[in-house]
Amino acid sequence: KQNLPNIPSTKEADKAGPGPLQQGLTRRKGTISVIAEYKRTFIVNTGFADEVFEPHLMSPVFREFGARGIAVLADQRMGGCDYEDLAKIVEEQQGAKGDVPGPVPVISSDLIVDEVQIARSAAVGAQGVLLSLDVVGDKLEFFLQCARAVGVEAIVSVSTKEEAQRAIDVGARMISVTGVDDVEDKVAVIADLVIPEGAQVCTIANILANDNKALEEVEEAWICRDKGFNCVWVSDCLYKSGNDPAEHAGAIIRSMGAKSSVKWASAKAMGGKGEGAREYLGDILM
Repeated sequence: KQNLPNIPSTKEADKAGPGPLQQGLTRRKGTISVIAEYKRTFIVNTGFADEVFEPHLMSPVFREFGARGIAVLADQRMGGCDYEDLAKIVEEQQGAKGDVPGPVPVISSDLIVDEVQIARSAAVGAQGVLLSLDVVGDKLEFFLQCARAVGVEAIVSVSTKEEAQRAIDVGARMISVTGVDDVEDKVAVIADLVIPEGAQVCTIANILANDNKALEEVEEAWICRDKGFNCVWVSDCLYKSGNDPAEHAGAIIRSMGAKSSVKWASAKAMGGKGEGAREYLGDILM
């Protein structure tokens, strides 16, 4: 077990309270915040977005349409991005100081396997890093210490209830449920977790993209909100419709954060080309 000197312990960090990133992602009950992930390549071949705009063009869209966090998949193999893209989005967000809305925290979602990547993320101005428990394994506690040492907040990716509890036990306070399709299965991962006294945990649901132009992902965000998640992490589904005026990335972000519910409305496409979803999301944006 490795320890870093002069780093606040988990108990001390809990006593100090959540950092600005966690505070921004944890809104009042009945609302959901959105982390929008910037990437250039896609896991799901939607067939609808041929290319993604440059970082300095997408960054203000994420901010202006209500994202509470911006992740950059800074791994060329997985997302087609690198730390230069991360730095560009950080720079664009910092340029919004004094504006309304103001800068949005930026998260490095590189596939982190070494503490140097955490330091590099901090060096370019990222306020958060994503740590995948199934990748870092027993080094998680050390990596959480490394993140505190350089002043960034860590989100830990898990896929089972056991992993979620293990992450919390070693100091994780933001948990992202990743690689789980069904909403009820996502809920099961965070149900009845044992939270240390005085600690606050932010729960994040990763919304997977469907290989069609319907917008079930918006409804899934609403359901996750109603099931108790604080936040959703959205990636490929933001780019399914390219820059259609009513279905671009910003429209999807705002729709996910809308005070709507599957009890009263549906964001799914009524036909095969998205006409119903387009009309409905257009109503939300008005």
